[in-house]
Amino acid sequence: MLPHLKTFLRAALASIMALLLASAFAADSSQHKVVHGVAIYLGVLPAEMILGHPRSHTEAEMHGGVPAGRNQQHIVVALFDNATGKRITAARVKANVSEIGLSGVQKKLEPMLIAGTVSYGNYFDMPAASNPYRINVRIELPGVAEAIEAQFDYRHART
Repeated sequence: MLPHLKTFLRAALASIMALLLASAFAADSSQHKVVHGVAIYLGVLPAEMILGHPRSHTEAEMHGGVPAGRNQQHIVVALFDNATGKRITAARVKANVSEIGLSGVQKKLEPMLIAGTVSYGNYFDMPAASNPYRINVRIELPGVAEAIEAQFDYRHART
């Protein structure tokens, strides 16, 4: 892989993570919600951003590798204790992604260690022609009886 592409991809990922961290105490938005004291941040990135990594690179193999197809999106969720701002790293997270009004697909969001921080993610097929989407996130925390659920509506940016 070209060194400048590798640097660009790392910078893009670091920028996204920095944006999530910088807005850790922002009000609820289309990509952020606070539910039962947990700040939930949602990111949706084109899977093509990860295709340039060599096979030996962690991101190239996460979630079983980047799936084929042009509609693949990488859903990323970052979790924080809203009171302290401390990142939550031991959760079990699932997401159901669907066109609004349909049942959709549910997958486990796997823990990912990127730039020394833990987030949760997986790939979903999300054609732009099927806008808008509903993303339901379910979070199970160790020692907490009830799961935390948050719903996000997502629409691909227009090009």
